[in-house]
Amino acid sequence: MTKPPLVDLVGVGLNATDTLIPLATFPERGSKVEYSHSTILPGGQAASTVIACQLWGLATRYVGKLGDDHAAALHRREFARTGVDARLITVPNAASPQSLILVDNGGERTVLNHRDDRLLLQPADLDRAWITNARALHVDGLETAAATLATGWARQAGIPTIADLDELYPGVDDLIANIDFLIVSRDFPARLTGERNLEQALRTIMRRFGCTVTAATLGQEGVLAWDGAHFHLRPAYQVHVADTTGAGDIFHAGFIYGLLQGWPLARRLDFACAAAALNCTATGARGGIGAVEAIEALMTATPRYAVAPTLD
Repeated sequence: MTKPPLVDLVGVGLNATDTLIPLATFPERGSKVEYSHSTILPGGQAASTVIACQLWGLATRYVGKLGDDHAAALHRREFARTGVDARLITVPNAASPQSLILVDNGGERTVLNHRDDRLLLQPADLDRAWITNARALHVDGLETAAATLATGWARQAGIPTIADLDELYPGVDDLIANIDFLIVSRDFPARLTGERNLEQALRTIMRRFGCTVTAATLGQEGVLAWDGAHFHLRPAYQVHVADTTGAGDIFHAGFIYGLLQGWPLARRLDFACAAAALNCTATGARGGIGAVEAIEALMTATPRYAVAPTLD
């Protein structure tokens, strides 16, 4: 078997085809709501993170599963168009993952997911060389066993690992033990540790699992990160929000980009916040991925939210 090329980032995890439905008002229970149009776009946590890094000039690889339908063809075209080294496992007679995304008039999204269990990436699907011929590894959490194996290989090879987690999947403790940079949703640390205070929960996670950095994204309040010595609270940038779909995925991409540039933690977090903010100004998980220069211009010219979050 031919050895895969060395890349800057390999992403292992989810892809999805997003059907975005903008709504003037979010439906009440039992109501009927008319919508004017819908848009079908590629998305998914790890896949979107990889695409963003590729567009910023990094060499990337994506590892994931698809069905053999029109949605799979959409993903294949997008990976080919952007130049991602896509290692895709095809499941015959299976529908690729789908998400229905309701976007209210404030840009906030509500996601309905559907995934065939046959499309869950398994440890046996992975090739070690796909993982270890990279400078960094990014995973999300649903396919926990495969992500745990991949991060274990990366750790053994001295490759930094980054994770995007929002649920307490079975086996997630073993996965987190392999993670250097854990960046999770706001309520995940409390659910994982039982600590109601966010600062204390982030400390507890680092102490328990040995991560280099633990962080929680906080929506318009930005991000709170703990590096073992200091907390870094970086407020979000004030932009007109069209759609928050993919904000977390692009935040992770921005963090990874900064990590591979060797930037200090605070600058990585600022760049990630700006990349996520810019993405929110357009429709879709990848609709507002801007050039590095556009992200840096936003950091210079755009005010940030001044109100510190309530961490309890």
